[in-house]
Amino acid sequence: MSETTVIRNADWTVAWDRQGERHVYARGADVAFRGNEIVHVGARYEGPVDHEIDGRERMVMPGLVNVHSHPSSEPLRKGITDETHSPGFHHSSLYEFLTVFDNDPEGRVACLQVALAELLLSGCTTITDLSAPYEEWLDTLAASGIRAVVAPGFRDARWFTRNGHALDYEWKPGSGKKGFEEAIRVIDRANQHPSGRLSGMVYPAQIDTCEPATMRDSFDFARGRDLPWQIHAAQSVAEFHEIQRRHGMTPIQYLDSLGVLDDNSIIGHGIFLDHHPWLHWTTRKDLALLADRGATVAHCPTVFARRGITLRTFGGYRRAGINLGIGTDTYPHHFLEEMRSAMYYARVIGESVADLDARDIFDAATIGGARALRRDDIGRLAVGAKADIVLVDTRHPSMMPLREPVRSLLFVAAERPIRSVYVDGVRVVEDGRVLNIDLAAASAALQEAQARSLARTPGLDWAGRSADEMAPMAYGTVDATTL
Repeated sequence: MSETTVIRNADWTVAWDRQGERHVYARGADVAFRGNEIVHVGARYEGPVDHEIDGRERMVMPGLVNVHSHPSSEPLRKGITDETHSPGFHHSSLYEFLTVFDNDPEGRVACLQVALAELLLSGCTTITDLSAPYEEWLDTLAASGIRAVVAPGFRDARWFTRNGHALDYEWKPGSGKKGFEEAIRVIDRANQHPSGRLSGMVYPAQIDTCEPATMRDSFDFARGRDLPWQIHAAQSVAEFHEIQRRHGMTPIQYLDSLGVLDDNSIIGHGIFLDHHPWLHWTTRKDLALLADRGATVAHCPTVFARRGITLRTFGGYRRAGINLGIGTDTYPHHFLEEMRSAMYYARVIGESVADLDARDIFDAATIGGARALRRDDIGRLAVGAKADIVLVDTRHPSMMPLREPVRSLLFVAAERPIRSVYVDGVRVVEDGRVLNIDLAAASAALQEAQARSLARTPGLDWAGRSADEMAPMAYGTVDATTL
């Protein structure tokens, strides 16, 4: 029989109000879970207890839900793509840089482990991992203790540039169908994984690299299996104009014309809709179309803000009725800091503090993400939900003085006061230390992987540039004897 753990008399609990369908604060509550399921949230729990945790000086909150990430590649690019310039592509890093600063098989596991450790340490208990499949992928995710939605990517073409300003596509007939078939096999393996914490997502990689049949067939499969379906769309100015050139429609309108836009659909980024001022477009249909179809936008603010790009705006999308989730598309995978960035950028670009508030962001990172993943058993502390639970030290200096705990966590403290994290009822972080990942060893392996990547860069770049030419150091480096 499964053991029961109770967190007794918590100072603050972010509990789920079923009647109001919202998070609420509870003071002095008990939270109990048996095995991997929450069995009690409320006044004193009187049932049998195997383990008791003192909840005084703690905030108990639901684990955070990440709806979009690339953890097998992005940590490698730290210190490289922070400030890269690509004027020919409106400074998107997609076309000139992500193709030349690549990872290798030895580096993928290290990359993944570093990202997973950062996520768990910042209270994120569910990751959506959009990656090309590789041998160690599923077992590495499972070994970390995180809950993972596996999204094996497939596409019909790759993009490249010969000159730094024109985008070309190399189409490979049949590659999308072959990749989709392989993705189905990986999704089945994830759903059958003995950990019980892995599941699948259907992921045709990008709207501009997939044939219409690839998108339609994969969407129909996802609907038939009740799986979420995610695609990168409206993520760059270049992509917007490419879809307009091919089909005479915006990316969002094109997806709708294919019949692949509904409440199963997650739009990776969804920034360049027809109202975005960089496009100077004439229609204003895309926001309402996303809302009417029930699609989710996966918002990843940091990676775009580095390029001077923002969603226009987070609050505006919410007011239009669009479901939003939060993702970590780039390094670092500090989920609470990503949430903070979403708040700040929305207020700056919306020119008003009233564009959104902390509740909007916390909802997106919990129930918004759960809704996108077609689940009602994560992202909330409620009886019957999974025991994905985060304990925050309310006496940590970064949380004091404490009047409003979620705001203090998001605006000030971030991951510093996270003390314990449980996924599926199993503790994976304790005293601010991730238990199932050797972060020091993974970081050292990642350092070596980055060095190998930098050595390959000139052979992959269209102009044969070195890493130092493409991503110059912030300051020049001199011999110490010259000082």
